[in-house]
Amino acid sequence: MLGLSRLVGLRGLTALGVCLPLLFGVVPGSAQEQVRIFISVDLEGIGGVGTSAMTSSTGKDYATARELATNEVNTVVDEIFSRDPGAEIVVNDSHGDHQNLLHTRLDPRVVYIQGSIKPLGMLQGLDGTFDGVIFLGYHAKAGDPDGFLAHTGTGSVKGLWLNGVEVGEGGMNAAFAGSHGVPVILAAGDSAAAAELEDLLGTETVTTKTAETPAAARLIHPERVRTLLREGVRRALVRLDEGGYQPFVVGAPVVVRMRFATTIHVDVLQSIPGMRKVDGFTVEYTATSADEAYRLIRLMYRFVTV
Repeated sequence: MLGLSRLVGLRGLTALGVCLPLLFGVVPGSAQEQVRIFISVDLEGIGGVGTSAMTSSTGKDYATARELATNEVNTVVDEIFSRDPGAEIVVNDSHGDHQNLLHTRLDPRVVYIQGSIKPLGMLQGLDGTFDGVIFLGYHAKAGDPDGFLAHTGTGSVKGLWLNGVEVGEGGMNAAFAGSHGVPVILAAGDSAAAAELEDLLGTETVTTKTAETPAAARLIHPERVRTLLREGVRRALVRLDEGGYQPFVVGAPVVVRMRFATTIHVDVLQSIPGMRKVDGFTVEYTATSADEAYRLIRLMYRFVTV
């Protein structure tokens, strides 16, 4: 149930002199706008995933990771529907080849986007009609010493900045969503990812594990994680109802700066008009909008390989 400001016909009813208390009862002709939520699902931050092998389609226990991720999605979705049965939910698979979730095991009420050949990657399908975004299974940005399997895009990226603010995948995704006026209402992942996104976005967070080392995790049992997710969704929806979120907006134009592990990547990217070499490992590009910036970033780390 959304806040009164979202109730259809509120201004019209007020103009006709209808008493505000009537809005809490049955008002003929009144209707309530249903919440629309976009869920982006990565894999490293899913509860119960504690090794890099679990995140690879050829790795040990990858099948278990798929089940864990699917269960987390269904838990979040079920909690949303329990509060708003008419909700519209789009789930975008966002890890690796973007075909990790078990489609036939997902709640049948959601729309599922699968496949990695898409210009908007982790946010394909998101636009300004959504009320909020939820990040599941997210990880910290490249170089975070406290993160589990921390990276940004791929291992070739060592740093990403938007208008001087260093961000990881969560930050760049939030900036794109924010350019459409859509806030991130909940982010779940390892403790470093949760801290990073809470600090950057001021969003609700759920911690699913803590890095023991960059490649090993101290896990919270998946059943406990799902309980925490339910609690997080409840907090997020109440806060959304109350107008307690602000979209993350980096402004326009957007100066994109990306640092790579090798000089070769930087040299290849000079073929893109407007791309500037900052130093042997770093490039910079001024995009006219967050949309343009996001598409370029994805191109640079996903489709330009050396």
